Amino acid sequence: MSFTYAQLKTALQDYTENEETSFVNNLPVFIRQAEERILKNVQLTLFRKNVEGTIASGSLYLNLPEDFLAPFSFALTNSNEKIFLEFKDVNFLQSFNPNPATTGVPRYYALFDIENLILAPTASTSYESELHYYYRPASLTAGADSGTTWLSENAEVTLLYGSLIECYTYMKGENDLMQQYDKKFLEALTALKMFGEAKEVTDAYRTGLVTRQKT
Repeated sequence: MSFTYAQLKTALQDYTENEETSFVNNLPVFIRQAEERILKNVQLTLFRKNVEGTIASGSLYLNLPEDFLAPFSFALTNSNEKIFLEFKDVNFLQSFNPNPATTGVPRYYALFDIENLILAPTASTSYESELHYYYRPASLTAGADSGTTWLSENAEVTLLYGSLIECYTYMKGENDLMQQYDKKFLEALTALKMFGEAKEVTDAYRTGLVTRQKT
């Protein structure tokens, strides 16, 4: 089973038995909220990409790509040396390097806000940068009614119950039904996580990233 955009909207109206105009107009919002919740809870390798850039001497911040969702790794290159930075909470960085005028080889990075990474310490020289990150794919709601996405084709149960939770939150639905949908959503989310983890291990063996120890 999979959903087109139109089929998912119809399913949500059928489950909720609600065709009220304001509810129907908000269906795209409910679907996007469900997609966001899924993507933030299950980080799949197929939604990962790289972006390269330059960190100038004296730089403390780095602009994030518009489709950025979560970091996977961040590395700097200088004089053919590749340095992988450790991801930390922004409060740790500000405690580690309270004076931005203090420069050196960056060791840590954190999310400063929704648009920027922050480094610590401040870069003492220029570097080539490579950010490997999980991105936010196009929403099902961005396409035509006949359109599909990876989530609507491969995680359709998770998307359905995630959207129903948003629908019933909006409708201030019955608590028992909310709990039932939340349980089904969490079960589907767990299955999706297991699928993602199994695929990542399989891909690692296939590409030779995982090797068996000699006995």
